[in-house]
Amino acid sequence: MIGNIEKILWGITKQGIPVYQYILTNKNNLIMKVITYGATVIELWVPDKNGILEDIVLGFDTLGDYESDNNPFFGCIVGRYANRISKGSFMIDGIKYQLALNDGNNHLHGGLNGFHRVVFTAIPMLTPYGPAIRFKYKSHDGEEGYPGNLDLNIIYYLTNENEFKIEYFAVTDKPTIVNLTNHSYFNLAGNGDILNHELWIDADNYTEVDDELIPTGKILPVKDTPLDFTKPRKIGERIDKLLNFVAKGYDHNFVLNKRVGEFKLVAKLREEKSGRIMEVYTTEPGIQLYTGNYLNIKGKNGKYYGKYSGLCLETQHYPDSPNHPEFPSVMLKPGEIFHSITSYKFLIEG
Repeated sequence: MIGNIEKILWGITKQGIPVYQYILTNKNNLIMKVITYGATVIELWVPDKNGILEDIVLGFDTLGDYESDNNPFFGCIVGRYANRISKGSFMIDGIKYQLALNDGNNHLHGGLNGFHRVVFTAIPMLTPYGPAIRFKYKSHDGEEGYPGNLDLNIIYYLTNENEFKIEYFAVTDKPTIVNLTNHSYFNLAGNGDILNHELWIDADNYTEVDDELIPTGKILPVKDTPLDFTKPRKIGERIDKLLNFVAKGYDHNFVLNKRVGEFKLVAKLREEKSGRIMEVYTTEPGIQLYTGNYLNIKGKNGKYYGKYSGLCLETQHYPDSPNHPEFPSVMLKPGEIFHSITSYKFLIEG
């Protein structure tokens, strides 16, 4: 036991690499459990309005399940590039780079063996803000097709202000692209579906996509569409109006009403029965709302996760940005430091 952090051996990967679990507890007795495989959040225990703790993230019981090809990126870090890149290719300084096509004709979430399959080095830290884990990994030049040796540092905090806060740092020795996010699926009720969750997103626009979920380049207003969350609306209120959409639910990038790099409140999720509220703050210019449209899997404690059992609010740069110079840049050059912050803050209504 290291103060508010406990470390245990959680499993051994198929390649024989040990995977450790870290249990973080803040001064208010919120508990977060993370593993070094994929820097994955496997449990997050948050009280409801009656003070009853429940686990509000989806996940699995075993390392084997996380290693499975059926894992829908539960709780992990995705990268080097979160979201989609059209045809898995992009140009830097006149050189074309080709990545794996693991989402139809396109590249998704870093590829076949992206950061979600990496065993990170973990360093526990007791900080003035609360317990934290620093995850480190060196992604070598050419890994999954990406250029440059990328040195990655990601810090997970469970703050005494009841925040799951993530701080990302990266440096490279060759021009490359970087877009990182955490892919936790939240359900503030702790069970059931998320259709009655109420959501607000501070975004007047979204990136239009084609039938492969690749941006067309157009940024369109959300007004008078089912994508308008500028006032709090229930997730299920208009989701049926998206049923002709290829995603069969929400899987959209929202263009946040903020400057790139400005850290501010961008979304709020509320679940009435439990009284839980989750606020999302970020420095990123976009947020992807994904409502678990294809979930059909057995999760923790034998629980079945069907469609809409959880939702992701993935803070990020826009999909396919390397092929859209009009979008905020995802380029990282030698001598620069990639730095991004996202915080999921938990409150009780009233």
